[in-house]
Amino acid sequence: MDARIRGTVEEPRALSWSRTVPRELVHRASVAEVLLTDVLRVDETRFAAAACWSRSHPTFPVDGHAVHHPLMVVETLRQLGIFIPLRYFGVPVDTRMLITDVFFTTEPGAQPRASHGATQVTCRVRVTGLRTGPDGATAGLRLHAEYLAGGTVFARAGGGARFLSAERYAALRGPRAGTCQPPASAGLLRPDPARLGVPHARDVVIGFTERHGRAGTADVLVDAADPWHPFFFDHATDHVPGMVLLEAARQAAALASGGALSRPTGARLTALRFTEFSPSARIICVPHHRTCVFRFEQGGKDAPDGRHPALGVLHYHSPLRA
Repeated sequence: MDARIRGTVEEPRALSWSRTVPRELVHRASVAEVLLTDVLRVDETRFAAAACWSRSHPTFPVDGHAVHHPLMVVETLRQLGIFIPLRYFGVPVDTRMLITDVFFTTEPGAQPRASHGATQVTCRVRVTGLRTGPDGATAGLRLHAEYLAGGTVFARAGGGARFLSAERYAALRGPRAGTCQPPASAGLLRPDPARLGVPHARDVVIGFTERHGRAGTADVLVDAADPWHPFFFDHATDHVPGMVLLEAARQAAALASGGALSRPTGARLTALRFTEFSPSARIICVPHHRTCVFRFEQGGKDAPDGRHPALGVLHYHSPLRA
């Protein structure tokens, strides 16, 4: 049985889906947003984890085929990337964890069906690229994870993170450092949520200028309709979170493709630097058959070093409709 994994010290035991891990260890303010329920160490670099994906998750509801939203894969990886360093690699709880890149792939035919209650997901996790600083403390690592349901692998994900002390983070961010709540919406025009594959207006994280509608230009900007969104802004932050960037890219691709590209089967996001809340970052995306390449621009001509804070590509199972 894939959940039968040797623990860290105790006798071998099965993974548990009975209760969530402490929310502080996955950087969540709300218990409702904690997906992990158990994490066990197999050896120095391998771990096993359990996660519950609720059918009633407010942010990523199931679609008409009763399949969970693919970004649940990314959020589970994000929580693993926080819990494992804090619990097993001696990273202090006040450390600032920065995502350098993240990717995922899914197998459309192997996706677990969302039924009553929650889907029990098993994660096989491997740590690589472990780096330490001059003081010997963990400074960064990479995670690679496989996701199983009913013993079948249905997704894979991975990414890198670096860890900064509170002092180093403050020095890096300067006056922007802190836990500021994101600013109110810029008041841009917004697409119909149905065109973006989201159920509610509050789930829209992009907007566009009036010029977009008249001239067909691509002035699509990152602009969350709800700066208190229970998933995207579960806690205060001083920069645009990586999950918001990935969802903004997904929504921009859906808009650019007329809805043909709305549910990615895979993606890769590379964060080159921080994406600030202001000025709103512009999203450039180019759909092509089963992919959509995207990048974020911010700062304009007066800030050439900060023009592309993030970039990536989305993959889809079906090509664009003619």
